Amino acid sequence: MNANQDILQSQWPEIKGQVKQQWGNLTDDDVRQLSGTTASLVNALQRRCGYGKVQAEIEIDKWVHGYDQAHLEVLERVNGKL
Repeated sequence: MNANQDILQSQWPEIKGQVKQQWGNLTDDDVRQLSGTTASLVNALQRRCGYGKVQAEIEIDKWVHGYDQAHLEVLERVNGKL
């Protein structure tokens, strides 16, 4: 989960709003209390979504890699236009 941890922490200000969109069961307060760590998001998903630890980690992994891929595609398009 180190790659996920790096992405979550380094891009947390940019993606925390998307966390709420991805997991609608999380409240605004839940998202504010998250520290941008994988562990804090796993705990929140366990509490609010009823996921087990492994399921929460899988869901985060799928989401982070999808976000990261989309972010890279945007950067490639921007850099290609420069």
